[in-house]
Amino acid sequence: MTFVVTDNCIKCKYTDCVKICPVDCFYKGPNFLVIHPDECIDCALCEPRCPAQAIFSEDEVPPDMQEFIQLNVELAEIWPNITEKKDPLPDAEEWDGVKGKIKDLER
Repeated sequence: MTFVVTDNCIKCKYTDCVKICPVDCFYKGPNFLVIHPDECIDCALCEPRCPAQAIFSEDEVPPDMQEFIQLNVELAEIWPNITEKKDPLPDAEEWDGVKGKIKDLER
């Protein structure tokens, strides 16, 4: 089992989860983070640390966000690894909680 970053991370990109990850399985894009499913050890430390509540266990990803399971797989293969906490995007607070941000995902 793995954890999955979903819609609410887009345009927020908080990295509190990265700081706590014991295996450095997060990868960063321009405005979104993903978890590499083959590297995640299912420790569950990241989920409660996400200020945007955008991380779910794979078996608990909401039905309307199932596409994020495959998206994490695909993007973790091409984006660079991130191992340190960084500042969130400048307007993260404005985007936190906005629904349907998949159209705003920058690859």
